[in-house]
Amino acid sequence: MKTINLFMKKGVTIPLEFDNVLPELLYDKSKEEIEQTIIYHGNQEEPLNKYFIVEIQGECDKADECTIFIDGDLYRVKYIGNRMSCGTIIANGNVDLHVGSMMSGGHIVVNGDAESYAGREMTGGILEIKGNVKEYCGSSYIGEWRGMSGGKIIVNGDAGKQLADCMMGGEIYIGGNCDILAGIHMVGGFIEINGDVDKWPAAEMKKGTMVINGKVQEMLQSFKLEEKIQNPFIHDKYYFGTYNLYSGDIGSKGKGHVWIKEH
Repeated sequence: MKTINLFMKKGVTIPLEFDNVLPELLYDKSKEEIEQTIIYHGNQEEPLNKYFIVEIQGECDKADECTIFIDGDLYRVKYIGNRMSCGTIIANGNVDLHVGSMMSGGHIVVNGDAESYAGREMTGGILEIKGNVKEYCGSSYIGEWRGMSGGKIIVNGDAGKQLADCMMGGEIYIGGNCDILAGIHMVGGFIEINGDVDKWPAAEMKKGTMVINGKVQEMLQSFKLEEKIQNPFIHDKYYFGTYNLYSGDIGSKGKGHVWIKEH
């Protein structure tokens, strides 16, 4: 096992881009090579050690045996784990845009909050956010229609608007509340929201499954109430209580399922 510890020297106001800080790119590199890894500060190329102290423990022969710890004031560090395919990244702090975007494997843990587009277009792996996440988590990017298609996103706190926009597959679990239009344009996958949901979940849904364990402020009239079920078995587990099963979005000729717990 190899551990790469990155300690931020001081915060920045212009974002740092961490595309090149990945287990698969650094697992076989020396301390000196890692220190010279190029990151972007705005449009400027800079060596990693200009902003981070680098410490290494152990060695490994495979990238999936490499763990990168990132510590410091990370709220202006974006693209952490972008296109990651294996290994582990643990960010100890709030992080900027696009954490885990387009990742295909591996495990990312954010011990804090995450900005917009967390896990966008991801195809595999696990992204865990211990705090809250802002809008477009697990979604497509601006101008695109393919959102998350695989992997798993776990958010312990709340989620912003348009969670999982254009979601095609994979799983999303939200521990807290969710803003408007959760699961909009959803064509596959599974979403579980344990808290309350603002207006219009699953709008223009084609396929997929959503479970809401809290209250929904407003449901679209284009969803049809199919039946009430006690303790339903959904997505490989039992949910205890009475759930209303809706199908839709009929306005989009959708055949998705939304389960809402009665309170």
